[in-house]
Amino acid sequence: MDFIHNFGVLVIQHLQSNYREYYSFLNFMSAVGDPRNIFSVYFPLWFHFSHNVGTKMIWVAVIGDWFNLIFKWILYGQRPYWWVKETYLYHNNSIPHLDQFHLTCETGPGSPSGHAMGSSCVWYMMITSALNFARPSSVSSVRSVQRFHVLRSCLWMTFWVIQISVCLSRVFIATHFPHQVIFGLVTGMLVAEVFDHIPSVYNASLKVYLQANVFLLSFAMCFYLLLKLMDIDPLWSVNKAKKWCANPDWIHLDTTPFAGLVRNLGALFGLGLAVNSDMFAQSCKGKNGCKTVFKLMCIAATLTFLQLYDLIKMPTDSEALFYLLSFCKSASVPLGVVAVIPYFVHLLIKGEETKLA
Repeated sequence: MDFIHNFGVLVIQHLQSNYREYYSFLNFMSAVGDPRNIFSVYFPLWFHFSHNVGTKMIWVAVIGDWFNLIFKWILYGQRPYWWVKETYLYHNNSIPHLDQFHLTCETGPGSPSGHAMGSSCVWYMMITSALNFARPSSVSSVRSVQRFHVLRSCLWMTFWVIQISVCLSRVFIATHFPHQVIFGLVTGMLVAEVFDHIPSVYNASLKVYLQANVFLLSFAMCFYLLLKLMDIDPLWSVNKAKKWCANPDWIHLDTTPFAGLVRNLGALFGLGLAVNSDMFAQSCKGKNGCKTVFKLMCIAATLTFLQLYDLIKMPTDSEALFYLLSFCKSASVPLGVVAVIPYFVHLLIKGEETKLA
């Protein structure tokens, strides 16, 4: 692994030395690949366009990030910004210099990249879903088929431009080695492809959502305890991040392995409550659910709500309290997007129709 890590350090140095002027763009692409944007941006847009796609998106994001956590614990992946400080490959006077940025100091293990995996699985799902909607029928004209082929080429080109940019951004800021982002990219696509063949998630009952939450949490906790029994600290990377991060203010509790697990379980639980609620049945499943005005109002309201809601920061004085509040906050996002906000929009439209009548 030393050879792979050393090669990765050379790549990082090359990017930081020759592409510094693209920092703003790469920083933006790193934000684009942030798994948290799935719940606050992509999900509300897609859910009100297609309930099935939005539902599948949450499942893909949650399961993909859960696999990412398990892989991180198994692979014990180093991160560049601390590896160069601890490896015996270099002499004291020849340690390579890697610049650190405010997004560098991730606290979890490095392999596979969560940003690359989360971005690839969700964008892969969005591209394939868009193509399924646009796919011409068997009796379509030749021109329609040609237009579809052009659209398909453009969408997949967009996919690869975004994924390569996200991967480069994570390598540039020295939070991942190149092989870690490549592994994350491929694994994310595989997770999304598997869910294309599991249509049962579209109409899952609340019981199924609860069972999925219990299984994911139980497996992760059992695996965590197994590692502890084997005298392996699953949170070993947190101490390394605190030790070698250039600025202590760049260390954030929400980048720890358990923070992602709690956030995802909360989102899945909230979605289960929402899609099986009376509010969802009366609004999105009712007569207003098919109206374009209703969908646009829901999208505008949910995006505004989520941007404001994201300003609420969880207290970090107590880890237990932080995880509890993070679970509740994550659960409230799909609950608001799917049930609460659409229900109030439904009441608003219904009230206007009553006045006009």
